[in-house]
Amino acid sequence: MQVQYIHTTLGWSAAAWQDSQLAGITLPCTDKEAALTTLASYLKLDAKSLAGENLAKPDKFQQHLEESLLQYFAGKPVTFNLPISWQRVTPFQQRVLKVVAAIPYGESLTYGEIARIIGCPRGPRAVGGAVGANPWLLVVPCHRVLARERGLGGFGCGLAWKKRLLEIEGISYKE
Repeated sequence: MQVQYIHTTLGWSAAAWQDSQLAGITLPCTDKEAALTTLASYLKLDAKSLAGENLAKPDKFQQHLEESLLQYFAGKPVTFNLPISWQRVTPFQQRVLKVVAAIPYGESLTYGEIARIIGCPRGPRAVGGAVGANPWLLVVPCHRVLARERGLGGFGCGLAWKKRLLEIEGISYKE
């Protein structure tokens, strides 16, 4: 697994790549070490196992990720079109997260709407659990998933981050 560090206007993000597929990515952190520690926790790995696995030369997908993150945090609409290592999550999580990945910039769905889309109309809580397991933040835009009546719901990185990302995209929500 190789680690890519991306310096954005909000701090350092770290992305893990395995067999040319995105295995995980962090939101910006204060420094590279914090980004690496966060990335390791998303991937359920020890940070030491990722340390020293820096990219030698970025490929076209890694370059696309960096450019897209920089544009995103500059307030420009982006579409992340990257190969994702889907085998990192369960089949149910894949079904949910593939719907989440298709939510366009500036739009949102509720946990209940996603549950209906995947054929589990009584499964909004299960959808929430799957969304909470997302290791591909922004690329699979779980911040665009809201609670019923457009409430914030939860967010593993904290509601301050969710609010910030929704505001970047101009998505309205209820507190």
